[in-house]
Amino acid sequence: MTFKEFIDYQIIQADNISLTVYQILLFVVILVATWLAFTIIQKIINKKFKRVESGGGSRYAVFQILKYFIWVIVIGIALETIGVRFNLLIASSAALLVGLGFGLQQIFNDYISGLLILFEGNLKVQDVVQMEDGTIGRVMEINLRTSKIETRDEFFIIVPNHRLINNNIINWSHIESRTRFSVNVGVAYGSDTVLVEKTLLECANGHPDIAETPKPFVRFVNFGDSALDFQLYFFTDKTFRVENIKSSLRFSIDAAFRKNSIRIPFPQRDVHFFKDGE
Repeated sequence: MTFKEFIDYQIIQADNISLTVYQILLFVVILVATWLAFTIIQKIINKKFKRVESGGGSRYAVFQILKYFIWVIVIGIALETIGVRFNLLIASSAALLVGLGFGLQQIFNDYISGLLILFEGNLKVQDVVQMEDGTIGRVMEINLRTSKIETRDEFFIIVPNHRLINNNIINWSHIESRTRFSVNVGVAYGSDTVLVEKTLLECANGHPDIAETPKPFVRFVNFGDSALDFQLYFFTDKTFRVENIKSSLRFSIDAAFRKNSIRIPFPQRDVHFFKDGE
């Protein structure tokens, strides 16, 4: 069998359908070529803009939307090359799609949510978000049905997109690059409150990961049951690892309080025992 005879060999032959080896090869080549083209283009974009952080999420969203749109067109063209009419295929399967829609409503909801996320741009790759259940993570991928989020414990969770649309999500990266956080501390009654404020500010101003502007500040929150309650507020752009900053700050505060003889109290209870008859 010659090469021409091989590629012209009909695998399927019926009244309305004729499928040859050549058509199958062409179908595969179109899909592989499209996949390779997207891979190369994405590497070029990532290499060109790897030093530019701002707008990275927007570029990713636009690229994802174009990719899905072009894939639909390419698959339609590829089906046309093997004799399958794409528009007739959609029309003939409309009833089936309606039936599947009732059984796969949640999956379709995720797909629609993915498109909304990509179009609206309220959530982008590299954004740091806090879920309703308290999980904090960085968005690594936004796909049509699910998104991939890296938590502070450095493991990935796959989140259905409808959760990012229907639930309340705190996006720490949405408005400002610097976010405000606080550390709570209590000191013993009788402590010099002015010295406490000064010491807390010195600890914050001396930390390399805390922003100089806006400046850290201290609030005298309350007269507690066993302590004077203070809150030290600070701003940082390292929101994803802020718990490490808080921990380091607490170490500094503890050392500074010891140095300045500022005592951190602990709850105490007096228990009195009485003998019978007393």
